[in-house]
Amino acid sequence: MSLIQLPAREESTPAEKVTAQTLLDRKQARQPITALTAYDYSTARLVDQAGIDVILVGDSLGMAVLGYDSTLPVTMEEMLHHTRAVHRAVRRALLVADMPFGSYHASTGEAIGNATRFIKDAGAEAVKIEGGRNRAALVAALSQAEIAVVGHIGLTPQSVHRLGYRVQGKSTAAIDDLIADAQALEAAGAIAIVLECVPREAGGLITAALAIPTIGIGAGPECDGQILVFHDLVNLTGATPAKFVRRYADASALFSEAIRHYASDVRAGAFPADAESYHLPREASEEPLSREPQQRSR
Repeated sequence: MSLIQLPAREESTPAEKVTAQTLLDRKQARQPITALTAYDYSTARLVDQAGIDVILVGDSLGMAVLGYDSTLPVTMEEMLHHTRAVHRAVRRALLVADMPFGSYHASTGEAIGNATRFIKDAGAEAVKIEGGRNRAALVAALSQAEIAVVGHIGLTPQSVHRLGYRVQGKSTAAIDDLIADAQALEAAGAIAIVLECVPREAGGLITAALAIPTIGIGAGPECDGQILVFHDLVNLTGATPAKFVRRYADASALFSEAIRHYASDVRAGAFPADAESYHLPREASEEPLSREPQQRSR
C-alpha cells in the first residue's frame, strides 16, 4: 500500500468559522449561502478549503458511495462512519449530518439519542431531518436538547415509497401547505430548511415567509442558498443528472483516462520506471548479492 502523508494543518489564522448565526446573518444581508455534500476526508478537505459554507454528510451517500438504490438502507453506523471522516477535514464550514431513515421515526427519546451521537461521537454541528409539520414537535425536542436542526421539505427522498421522485408544490394549495410546514419548523427552532424539487415560485414564496435561511436544491434562485451533491457536480454518479444539476467538471472522464493510461503503462512495462524504483545504498550495492536462500535455523 502507498504510504500517504496527510497534509499538515495550516498554522495561519483560519477563516472565520461558519455557524448557525452566520447563516442567519447571510440571509439578512442577502448574501447567498453555498452548500455541498461530502462523504470522506479527502473530498471534505477540498470542499472546505474552497470556502463552501455548509457541508452536508447526506444520506445520499447510499447511492453516491455505497451503491444502494435509494437512501432507505443507509444505517446509523454508516452515517456516523462517514461523518467522522468528514469532520477530520473540516475547519471552516458548518458540518451537518443527515439522520437516516428509521433513526428518528420510532420515538422522541430514540431520535434525541441518535442525534446526540452525531454531535458527540461524530463531530457534526447540526443534524438534518425530513418532514414538515409532522416533525415540528421533534425539532422542538431536539432544539431543547441543544441540538441544532436543519429541516427538509418538498421532495423528501426518505418518503420515496409514498411520494416518489417528483416535483412537489405544483398547486396553490400545495404551496400553502409547504409554507405552513416551513413556518412550523421555524417556530420549532430549526436553524435552516432545505427545499428540494419545488417550483421556483414556491421556493421564492417560502423563502420570503421565513426569517431563517432556505437552502434550495431544485427550488430556484430565490432561495437563500444552494446545495448540490458533490458527485453530481463533478459527474461521478454514472447516472443521468436531474434537471437542477449543473456539472462543473467531468471527473468520471478524467479518472477513467488516468486508469486506462496506468493499465496500459503496466502492460507495456513502462511503469514503474527506474525513477519510480528504490535502490540499494552504494555501499550495499558493491557487495555481492547471494541468490542462495538462507537455511532456516532449527
